[in-house]
Amino acid sequence: MAPRSIWNGAIAFGLVQVPIKVYSATESKTVHFREVHLKDESRIEHRRVCPREDTEVPYDDIVKGFEVKQGEWVELTDDEIAAAAGPRNKLIDVEHFVPAEDVDPDFFERTYFLGAGAKGDDAYAVLRAALEQTGRAAIGRWIFHDRERTVAVRIRDKALALNTLRYADDLVDPAGFDLPRASKKPTDREIKMASALVESLHVKFKPEDYEDSYRDAVLDVVKAKAEGRNIAPPEPEAEADDSDLLASLEASLG
Repeated sequence: MAPRSIWNGAIAFGLVQVPIKVYSATESKTVHFREVHLKDESRIEHRRVCPREDTEVPYDDIVKGFEVKQGEWVELTDDEIAAAAGPRNKLIDVEHFVPAEDVDPDFFERTYFLGAGAKGDDAYAVLRAALEQTGRAAIGRWIFHDRERTVAVRIRDKALALNTLRYADDLVDPAGFDLPRASKKPTDREIKMASALVESLHVKFKPEDYEDSYRDAVLDVVKAKAEGRNIAPPEPEAEADDSDLLASLEASLG
C-alpha cells in the first residue's frame, strides 16, 4: 500500500508555487506498554470527565476553548482556527535560501519527505535541481497542526526533505550547566593516544549499522516472562577507575 500524505499544499518562493505532498519520514519502533488492572488484567481506560458534574463527556460535546480571563472562555471551531492562517494555510512560504551546511543539526526537529503534488512534477524537479546546483536549503514557514513552524527544505538523495526546526531560544545555553573542569591540561601523550583511539574506531557512517538493541532486549524479557521464567535484575557494574587516564587509554589501544 502506497503511503498516504499527511498534508497537501505548495512551496512558494517569489511568484513560483511548487505543488507538494508531505509524507512522514519516520515511524516509531518503540515498545509500548499498556496500563492493566492487576486484579483482573483489564486494560485501564482514560476517559474525558467533567470535574464539575463528575460525569464522562461524549467527544461530540467537547470544544476547543481559550481562557481570555479567569472563568471566561472563547470557543473556537477548527475552521475558525484555520482562518487565522488565511491563504498561508496551504502554503509553505520560503523567505530565504541559505547554504545547506549552515543549518546546525541541533535545530533539526522532525523529518518529512516531499513528493510532487498534482501537476507539480516539473516544478518539483526544477526546485530540486536549483537547490542541488546552488548547495542551498530553503528556509520558510509552515502552518501545520495549529502551529507555525520554521522549516528547512533540502536535498535528500533523489527527493526533497523537509525538516521542522527548533527556534533559537528552544536550545539551552550550555554555559548554564555545571560542566566539568579539567584539574590539569591534557599532556601531549594523552592527546596523542586519545587521537589514536579515535582513529582506530573510525568508519564511514552507515545508519543501517545501528539498531535498537534495547528494544530487542525488552522483547526478550517479555517473551521470557510469558514463558514463566524469572527475570533477575542485572548486577550493578563496578564503577570505572578513571584516576589513571593514561593507563585506560593504553589498555583501550592494546
